[in-house]
Amino acid sequence: MKKHLLILITLLTGATAMGQQYKVTFDKAEHGSYTVSPALPKSGMYKAGTVLTVKATPDKGYTFDSGYYTASEDMPWGRLYFETMTPEFKITVHRNIAIGAYFVKQQATQGLVVTQDIVFAQPGKKPLKYDVYAPKGAKNLPCIVIIHGGGWSSNTEDIMRGMAREMARTGKYVVFSMDYRWLGTLDGDKTPTEPYQIIEDVYGGLLHIMEHAAVYGGDPSKLLLTGDSAGGHLSASAANFVERIGDRGFGKTEDVYEFKPTYLPKGKTLIQVRTDLAKAIKAVSPTYGVFSAGLLSGPMKDKSDAYRKAIAPIESIPNAKERYVPQLLFRGTEDPIISDQEVRGYEQALIKAGQRAEYIEVGGASHAFFDWKPEAKTQAVFERYGIYHIKEMLLFFDDVLDGK
Repeated sequence: MKKHLLILITLLTGATAMGQQYKVTFDKAEHGSYTVSPALPKSGMYKAGTVLTVKATPDKGYTFDSGYYTASEDMPWGRLYFETMTPEFKITVHRNIAIGAYFVKQQATQGLVVTQDIVFAQPGKKPLKYDVYAPKGAKNLPCIVIIHGGGWSSNTEDIMRGMAREMARTGKYVVFSMDYRWLGTLDGDKTPTEPYQIIEDVYGGLLHIMEHAAVYGGDPSKLLLTGDSAGGHLSASAANFVERIGDRGFGKTEDVYEFKPTYLPKGKTLIQVRTDLAKAIKAVSPTYGVFSAGLLSGPMKDKSDAYRKAIAPIESIPNAKERYVPQLLFRGTEDPIISDQEVRGYEQALIKAGQRAEYIEVGGASHAFFDWKPEAKTQAVFERYGIYHIKEMLLFFDDVLDGK
């Protein structure tokens, strides 16, 4: 179950003075309703530290999608949502917030078995987890693994649930949506999380998924990876860096940059899991991702050129004669973050290595069109651009699995 207590993280809240009061507003719900207790005082303010209990109820023909609070409306990308997938949840008030609940048509999850918050490791304060979207009666189906974006420093696997549902509803795939650590100390750890450790989280999640895939009707020998933005970088990294799974450390020895998965199945050696992953990863579709060391110089400007190259997918593309991993790339033509040159350069590098590479430019789309949030604007983008191109991605995966 998702955490019942949503507490605003220190980064957003700052210190709370004794006796401080904060404004809380309630977003209007459509296709359902929710209650909040204790009731809002006439002043429209709650005392700091007040624990609110929220209960959401869908209308007939609809189902609960998420409950949330939002702490800001002036982020560059719009509202920043903190969500729970549990219809009864608690929020501790530590600053001005808006609260809401969102509902979707029952068809969105019809025919699916959704299992949330499967913890695969906890290297720090944050439990690392994934959610599973499986067709009812699934048996021995290929596994799609989605890795979310957010600049390596925000969002969770929840933001990809629209994509996961669309994929699983075809009845042809079991879909796993994965979370990972955030950069630096954003998870509350004293020791900053390094970029390479996030890649180790992804490998750990993949190994846990392979170990348990059959429980959900998945075939662990058939992994298909995708991710958007930072997740595009991570999915491409996971596909390209398999040969560098090892225990010699990342940059501890000159010219040695290896990844030790955050989770290792009991009884398995690093050599064994490296072989298993190399065989299992059949294809990857990194969407509007970061592929070059140059683009990594922004969020990781404190790292050396050698460090950034060691986590740049374009620098470690396997030769197709040694390991064949077809890749399908997406980018919106109006994307202000990822350039056409970035994606096209990666495409050409893949082709040079003998890999199958396809690049789809999505006319009129900006960044993050595969995301899902409890708001009309994001969902309109998802419906206009995301759903169609999810189908294109699945056709590519089908084609690869058919051996074409």
